[in-house]
Amino acid sequence: MTMMKLRSYEELSRLTSFEERFRYLQLNGSVGKDTFGFDRYLNQKFYRSPEWKRVRDMVIVRDNGCDLGVAGYTIPSRIIIHHMNPITARDIDSMSGCLLNPDFLICTTHQTHNAIHYGDENLLPKAPVERYANDTCPWKR
Repeated sequence: MTMMKLRSYEELSRLTSFEERFRYLQLNGSVGKDTFGFDRYLNQKFYRSPEWKRVRDMVIVRDNGCDLGVAGYTIPSRIIIHHMNPITARDIDSMSGCLLNPDFLICTTHQTHNAIHYGDENLLPKAPVERYANDTCPWKR
C-alpha cells in the first residue's frame, strides 16, 4: 500500500497558476478507499456543525472567494470547500485534526471539485480572455 503525501495550502499557495494548483490537487479518480455509503449521516452532521461553518467562512475569506484561491477565478455561485486530502467516515467519527484545519482546505467550484476527484481537465474553467481596445471591431485595429 502506498501512502499519499499530505497536500497543504502552504504548499499549494507557492503555485501561481490555476493549472499548477489543479495538478497538485488532482486525485485522478481516486477518492479514497473508504466511502461514506450507509455512514452518509456522519458527513451531513459534520457539514452542518457550527465548527465547520466557522472554518468554512475563514477559508472563503482567505481565498477571496476564488477557485483554488487564484485571483481572477472568482466563484460566482455556490462555493465548495474542498478537503485537499480525502476524508473518511473514521476521520469524522474521531473528529480528526484534518477536518477543521484550514491548511488542508481550499475553495472550489462544483466543476473544479469534480475535475479534482475524477481527473477531467475538460471540466476546468478557462482563463479569462484578455481584452483590448477595439477587439470586437477588427476593422479598427
